[in-house]
Amino acid sequence: MAAGEEPGLFGEAGEAAAAARHATGLVPSQEIRAMIRGREIIAAADIGEEQIQPASLDLRLGPVAYRVRASFLPGPTATVMERIDAFGMHRIDLTDGAVLERGCVYIVPLKESLALKFRVAAIANPKSSTGRLDVFTRLITDRAAVFDHVQAGYRGPLYVEISPRTFSVVVREGTSLNQLRIRRGSPAPSDAALRRLHEEHRLVAAAADGVAAGAADVDIDEGIAVTVDLDGGADEGPVGWRARRHTELIDLARIDHYPTGEFWEPVRPDGHGTLVLNPGDFYILASKEAVAVPPDHAAEMRPYDTRVGEFRVHYAGFFDPGFGYAAAGGAGSRAVLEIRSFEVPFALRDGQLVGRLVYERLTAVPDKLYGQGIGSSYQRQGLALAKQFRR
Repeated sequence: MAAGEEPGLFGEAGEAAAAARHATGLVPSQEIRAMIRGREIIAAADIGEEQIQPASLDLRLGPVAYRVRASFLPGPTATVMERIDAFGMHRIDLTDGAVLERGCVYIVPLKESLALKFRVAAIANPKSSTGRLDVFTRLITDRAAVFDHVQAGYRGPLYVEISPRTFSVVVREGTSLNQLRIRRGSPAPSDAALRRLHEEHRLVAAAADGVAAGAADVDIDEGIAVTVDLDGGADEGPVGWRARRHTELIDLARIDHYPTGEFWEPVRPDGHGTLVLNPGDFYILASKEAVAVPPDHAAEMRPYDTRVGEFRVHYAGFFDPGFGYAAAGGAGSRAVLEIRSFEVPFALRDGQLVGRLVYERLTAVPDKLYGQGIGSSYQRQGLALAKQFRR
């Protein structure tokens, strides 16, 4: 560094990472803009800068929704609209806002479509606030055999399946419920690479004292272990929230608006540090660990693993570059866990393994990071409900 030159935001190691370029990996914000200019990403209305996240693109609802009898995948011989013709019940105008009722299934054509190049694919996930409201969303493409995955070289429209599970919600044309990550090539993650990344950046730390475990002390097995906090600390506050049923509507456009107590009840563990999850109930809990995502990587929570219990964790599984990262103002950001138990009651204990974070390298460091003046809602978070509820 030359005399008098200011150090970079991430120090010398971060400057080296920022200069690196890779042929494979997730696409960062500046490359998303290039894909928009190159019409690999096409939209019925201009894509705003607020849609472009550090390693993903927010997708917007189009002007109509279709209430359908059942969830479906079109399969290799059909388009989504052909399946809507077979399963559709009625069409709903979203231009001035409309209610999507809990327990129902809707398909909405998105404003964005794709014209991907060879070896360029994509994956989708609900946005954080969508998952915290228990609004289940899945991306669908024409001739798809799986949800939330866009095959390499796909050219065509995008659709989102929406199924509110707990609260009926008001959405409108332009609302963003899910987001898209774009991947070039097929980089192969490995436990050895994840251990090296943890040694360099301390990906998880004890949230209470910020002390990070060394690579030899963390549980790494196709991802880094995340455990649930049912201790609550010295303040004796709730360790989580359970959603109430039969509440009023939630308008997703209303931020910091709804009183918590009308929609959520606090939950506390028993005297043994155990919380029994009721089948069908929806819970918001938090991880014991503070999570950090370095600027040249992104992370995703593996949502469901029967080896750790019959429950699903974290519907909104994307963690952007800079989340919880100290240089981006995020030291101490815990993972908020959206949990639903299946079929039978399940006793969750303090410190129990509930999921794993899988980290993936970007092709380059993004020109914006989570939490750095881009309207990120959950940097430095603890146990946090969706942004629609009063803080």
